[in-house]
Amino acid sequence: MTPNPVRGEALLELGGTDVLLRPSFSALCAAEAELGPLFGLVERAAAGELRLTEMAALFWHCSCGFAEDRDRFSEALIEGGLAGATPALKALLTQILAGR
Repeated sequence: MTPNPVRGEALLELGGTDVLLRPSFSALCAAEAELGPLFGLVERAAAGELRLTEMAALFWHCSCGFAEDRDRFSEALIEGGLAGATPALKALLTQILAGR
């Protein structure tokens, strides 16, 4: 699976499975409905104040094809480590700011 940079996609490896993250309009609207304004999310991330639950929710809403439930998704995210999730987070936050 290869992410499409034109669509702002990123790849996240969870439990040995590659998960495509696609920040579509509907995915970002769902994330915003749960987390509040996305610019606030970006500001918290820039200040080092992004909560783990916020990152997991953003990834969940943008995920394509993860076969398990949200709790398992979150557990797999922690098992993989935050350092491994950072490139995907950066890609999504950049997409939120830049748009396409």
